[in-house]
Amino acid sequence: MKDIKIESTLTVYEDYNELPKAVASLMDQAINIRLKAYAPYSEFLVGAAILLDNGEVITGNNQENASYPSGLCAERTAIYYAGANYPDAKIVMMAITAGSLKQPTNSPIPPCGACRQSISEYEVNQDSPIEIYFMGTSGKVVKSNSLANLLPLGFDRSFL
Repeated sequence: MKDIKIESTLTVYEDYNELPKAVASLMDQAINIRLKAYAPYSEFLVGAAILLDNGEVITGNNQENASYPSGLCAERTAIYYAGANYPDAKIVMMAITAGSLKQPTNSPIPPCGACRQSISEYEVNQDSPIEIYFMGTSGKVVKSNSLANLLPLGFDRSFL
């Protein structure tokens, strides 16, 4: 028997104002689309903005449904749109912001497991890392240099 140690390194910005301009611009778009999310049941709004290598920016927000499993997260809304409309473009960076309408959300909120798996599919297919930035509605912003950093031992086509 042998133990394996897995570590992730994340960069933490104390607040939005510390972000590089290009990242702040992308996060602004995530914030704007978050405010348009359809979340009447959870009142938890999420926005995502994706920068493609062709310069296009794709945004998405969470879309809830009275039949809860039928809804879709912001990250997957954006990434699937990018994949459908720009299949040859690589995803360079993703900015995510999330927060509750019921209480302050000052802690950074990472993508859920299903979104991590979906983003991983694109990162593996394009064979280059996707920078992920995530935050609440205010406070610290966390940067991961790749999705693999957030989902070690990920499942991909090599297992099929």
